[in-house]
Amino acid sequence: MKVYTKTGDKGETSLFGGKRVPKDHIRIEAYGTIDELNSYIGLIRDQSVNNKRSDILKEIQDRLFTIGAEMAADPDKPSLKKPDLYEQDIELLEKAIDQMDRSLSPLKYFILPGGHTSVSFAHLGRTVCRRAERLAITLEHEEGIIDTIIIRYLNRLSDYLFVLSRVMAKELGVEENYWVPRK
Repeated sequence: MKVYTKTGDKGETSLFGGKRVPKDHIRIEAYGTIDELNSYIGLIRDQSVNNKRSDILKEIQDRLFTIGAEMAADPDKPSLKKPDLYEQDIELLEKAIDQMDRSLSPLKYFILPGGHTSVSFAHLGRTVCRRAERLAITLEHEEGIIDTIIIRYLNRLSDYLFVLSRVMAKELGVEENYWVPRK
């Protein structure tokens, strides 16, 4: 199988199920952002500070492929066989957030991203996750077919990535930079 098919040379692509749509369609933008997020999760997973979190990060990558498959599916073909997202997937993130959060001091200010490249990768992943969440909501508003569990998962994942960035900073011995508004 060749990587290039030339079928997208005129600005269209196929959804899972065969339907052709423009490459700037909200559905393509949404699952393209999920793909971008998945790449950031891979980069975060590759940071040595996350060696002990590699399994959960890989699990998150798998779930993002599940979400991407749902978004890439032709909405006119609801019987297409696709993987599912489950409540347990959200619960896994919540348990990980709670566990990491126990080791952190309470938050009193907003945190400025940065301090260490690895921590910055987590913040970039978090912001891409928020964009993916917004696009999923837009897709739901425009087409009315996105399962709310996807939106909930992305919301929880952005929370996970925020707490992860704080834990990474702590483990790397990096001082968090707080945003304290001018008076």
